[in-house]
Amino acid sequence: MCPPSLTMDVKSSPADALKNKMSNSQLEPQKFFASVSMGEEKPFDFLRILFEGVIAGGTAGVVVETALYPIDTIKTRLQAARGGGKILLKGLYSGLAGNLAGVLPASAIFVGVYEPTKQKLLQSFPENLSAVAHLTAGAIGGAASSLIRVPTEVVKQRMQTGQFASAPDAVRLIVAKEGFKGLYAGYGSFLLRDLPFDAIQFCIYEQLRIGYKLAARRDLNDPENAIIGAFAGALTGAVTTPLDVIKTRLMVQGSANQYKGIIGCVQTIVREEGTQAFLKGIGPRVLWIGIGGSIFFGVLERTKQLLAQRRPGAQKENFKQC
Repeated sequence: MCPPSLTMDVKSSPADALKNKMSNSQLEPQKFFASVSMGEEKPFDFLRILFEGVIAGGTAGVVVETALYPIDTIKTRLQAARGGGKILLKGLYSGLAGNLAGVLPASAIFVGVYEPTKQKLLQSFPENLSAVAHLTAGAIGGAASSLIRVPTEVVKQRMQTGQFASAPDAVRLIVAKEGFKGLYAGYGSFLLRDLPFDAIQFCIYEQLRIGYKLAARRDLNDPENAIIGAFAGALTGAVTTPLDVIKTRLMVQGSANQYKGIIGCVQTIVREEGTQAFLKGIGPRVLWIGIGGSIFFGVLERTKQLLAQRRPGAQKENFKQC
């Protein structure tokens, strides 16, 4: 039998309450990036996340590429023109069919790699380092898809600048004149542009979504996802325009080889056209990627939601939540 204890109900003063609040706040870790608690962790289903990412990424990539291909063509012709060359506005859909044949698997691979990588990193990293997980996953997804994206980009831009009439002819003649490595012309500059682009764009998008979701205390709707995607795309597109100019010049030069690598390309452009040439096509690029980000992320999130609803047991979970 325990001895009787004397309990006293002492009301704390406002000063004590403030002191306790300050001490508790000091114990809480500071979060430098947006973070969200996932609550009860679900088992990591790699194959399901991979499959849904492939379907959602492929769908979003085809939709955005078809819708905005003419703007991309104008941007490419602006960047490829040397000096005061005129820009043709004919054949703005030149090379679309062949490009879609590469965009579909490239987008599918990118999101298919990005989604499971992101989920695994988010489980491994602390919540306040979620931005690092998004940056890393974006770069890894970009590197994986580059093996398809680079040949697709080379063929597309050669056709956009009027060098070839069809994608099969472009592939055949590029390989005949330049060898198989011709399909990977500008590969280094492509990685220099696209790895930072993919990492920054997806990081900005994911962080803005997390922050908005925490502020609104609800899931985002389609227009909200589209607006955030447009902002992330436009901002990243503007910042990476100089890298895009370098990549375009290296890819469209063909067998002429007027540029000797990335450094040689930069030196030649500065010497012959000035530094302002690195901002060529920034208007169409920001417009194209801004609108493209809106469409891509809007379609991506909607497709992911539709796939999630078709999972086995999804209806039972929704019924329990109601």
